[in-house]
Parts: sequence; structure tokens; C-alpha cells
Amino acid sequence: MQKLKIDQDIRSLSEVRNGMANFIKQVHDTKRPVIITQHGKGVAVLLGANEFEAMQEKIELLSDIQTSLNQLEKGAGINHKDAKEKLLKRVPK
Repeated sequence: MQKLKIDQDIRSLSEVRNGMANFIKQVHDTKRPVIITQHGKGVAVLLGANEFEAMQEKIELLSDIQTSLNQLEKGAGINHKDAKEKLLKRVPK
């Protein structure tokens, strides 16, 4: 996802409602989200489907890493040698 450009990517709900197709094209072309405001406050984000999917995958990976770190802190991990042996047993030769 590209970095937000405040002057181009923050729009009121009425602007987005009146020009939805243009904002969808903008999101697609720039790979940047559009922040939608109502009464001057951010209420929603218009984001490309591919960007959303990539974001979800990153969140899932980070969540898995955090779970692993928590397990290691509790002594629930296994050493590298044992993990490698377990993995190699599962891979067909």
C-alpha cells in the first residue's frame, strides 16, 4: 500500500457518494486508500481488494509470529534440531 497523501486521499462522505466511480478508480490507480470523513471525523476507508487481501495476510503472519513468541516465552517451543527432524519426516522423498 502506498503512503497516504492527505490533500488527495481524505474526502467527505458526500464527495465520495457523488463520485464513487472516480474514487474507486483513484484507489485502483494509486494503490492508496481513501479516508472517508463525516462531520470532519474519519468514519471509513475505501481500499482496493488486493491491498486489503495483502493487509490481511500480513496481519495473519504477524499474529502467528506473536503466538509463537508467546509459546517460546512459556517454554512450549522445541529446539531447531528437533523441529528440523519433524519437518523432514513430513516431506516426501
